[in-house]
Amino acid sequence: MKKITIAVAALTLFSGAAFAEQSPWMLRARGVGLDMANKDSTALGLSVNNKTIPEVDISYFINKNVAVELILTVPQKQTVNSSALATDIGTFKHLPPVMTLQYHFDNFADFKPYVGAGLNYTQITQVNLLDGGANINSHSWGAALQAGVDFPIDKNLSFNIDIKKLNLKTDVFVGGDNKGVLKLNPTLIGVGLGYRY
Repeated sequence: MKKITIAVAALTLFSGAAFAEQSPWMLRARGVGLDMANKDSTALGLSVNNKTIPEVDISYFINKNVAVELILTVPQKQTVNSSALATDIGTFKHLPPVMTLQYHFDNFADFKPYVGAGLNYTQITQVNLLDGGANINSHSWGAALQAGVDFPIDKNLSFNIDIKKLNLKTDVFVGGDNKGVLKLNPTLIGVGLGYRY
């Protein structure tokens, strides 16, 4: 019995030491395609342009399977078009940090898939629509869903593919009157590199 206890203790220490050798921090950089759903309930036929944006995220692994990820970018300028007016009606900027709780599967040798869910907060600034005649909300809260996969290149470096779906909507005001809701609900498809310190 004493030998079994010693063996279990030794195995536990070895496993802890092996996990401790790998830092819990991972940094990723991605190029991300931003694809807007553009579901508009106003009579203006509003849509916001798609674009490619840079993205950086920081992950902290609570254990080998569970991680928390903070996803960041720089403020993005978007153009708003109205099909009813057959023209662009202005621009705004948004900053959409996202935080997700992820589960990383470790039963594959050559790739490491993960799924995540969390919260998106989008701050909207520098709104200039219809020369000041229209406006939108200054912020939006919504759910975020995520799935991705890491392909290890070496002990620290990996190639990453990531897909996220965000709930992002805003009320649209013209002349102070609420004309309806514009649901952007973007899908973000990113590729990049990750580094585990």
